[in-house]
Amino acid sequence: MFKRRFISQILVSLFTFALVVACTQPNPSNSSVTPSSEGSTTSRNAVAIPIGVAVAQTSNVSLLGQEQVIGAKIAEQVFNQKGGVNGTPIKLIFQDTAGDEQGAINAFNTLISQSKVVGIVGPTLSQQAFGADPVAERAKVPVLAPSNTAKGIPQIGDYIARVSAPVAVVAPNAIEAALKTNPQIKNVAVFFAQNDAFSKSETGTFQKTVQDKALNLVTVQKFQTTDTDFQTQVTNAMNLKPDLIIISGLAADGGNLVKQLRDLGYKGLIIGGNGLNTSNILPVCKQACDGVLIAQAYSPEHPGDLNKTFRDVYKTQNKKEPPQFSAQAFTGIQVFVEALTALDNKTKLNTLSLEQLRTELNKQILSAKYDTPLGQISFDSEGEIQQSQFYVAQIKMDADGQNGRFEFLK
Repeated sequence: MFKRRFISQILVSLFTFALVVACTQPNPSNSSVTPSSEGSTTSRNAVAIPIGVAVAQTSNVSLLGQEQVIGAKIAEQVFNQKGGVNGTPIKLIFQDTAGDEQGAINAFNTLISQSKVVGIVGPTLSQQAFGADPVAERAKVPVLAPSNTAKGIPQIGDYIARVSAPVAVVAPNAIEAALKTNPQIKNVAVFFAQNDAFSKSETGTFQKTVQDKALNLVTVQKFQTTDTDFQTQVTNAMNLKPDLIIISGLAADGGNLVKQLRDLGYKGLIIGGNGLNTSNILPVCKQACDGVLIAQAYSPEHPGDLNKTFRDVYKTQNKKEPPQFSAQAFTGIQVFVEALTALDNKTKLNTLSLEQLRTELNKQILSAKYDTPLGQISFDSEGEIQQSQFYVAQIKMDADGQNGRFEFLK
């Protein structure tokens, strides 16, 4: 009898000890703890810092948003392997904005109120930013725009900045390149998507540059980003015999427009705006893509260790050169990581409330310089990117018309 009581007491004691240990361990289901990547120097028991990524993973805008997802995920991998934020990993929380303003607003609200992110990289379109950024501004959550290049984005509020150079700075470089390619250009036709804020902003820059170069703007043709048939606009433009056509739209509509221009006999130069700046356009216009000029804010050949790392990882995973949209998303995550690290060096992040952290993080973002795949960048007091290196690429399609690449002009 005594032996049975003794054994029972031991079992109860062991059960109690196990219960106490279990209750004092972190519960993965109730926290954002995430195992660090293989080979990472971040702590495997550290609670990850959540950063929101709100980009278009569905809709016709997904041809751009998919590239941003890739760039952001590479950044998460690279910076966690480097130690995250002083040993604490970051964790990206993705929300799909789809292709409209309401989708972006919903994504921002979810990231801010439910996911409790410290900041957001997004959205994909300027049109979406004008709807969603005020949500973040009211909540005092820092936003880094990875591809919002329309006029007025940083001016939305104190918490809004962008790592995407404004169209007014980038777009004129494409016209300069066209004139070098064909100095005989005189007549120019412009096409733009009238339902997209970025395209309307970009076409304004293109049209002003055409006038500044003393070229003849023979027609301005409008379309919708959802259009697939451009025969009327193409016919109207071709009747005026343009030497150069400039398109401001997105990848799906822009690619179809390029194809129909070539199918209907246009043989002159074509400039594509930033919305066409993706290799995802190649399956849309195929052989007709050949020769299209597109200004760039990123070159895979930019020197620097971090760009080499980014480029190598991207090429290993995707078997092609990284595009601008991926590089800008990567840069957005980089800026958050480096700003969080600098802030943690001054004031430990775990001593700040979420509201304090977001506010101090925003100040830190705007106060520093960053060596990124885009080159060295910084921000002015309004959150506008300060970037000095820009490029122009020309699409070169293979003979079979199925594959192609962006060749950077010297």
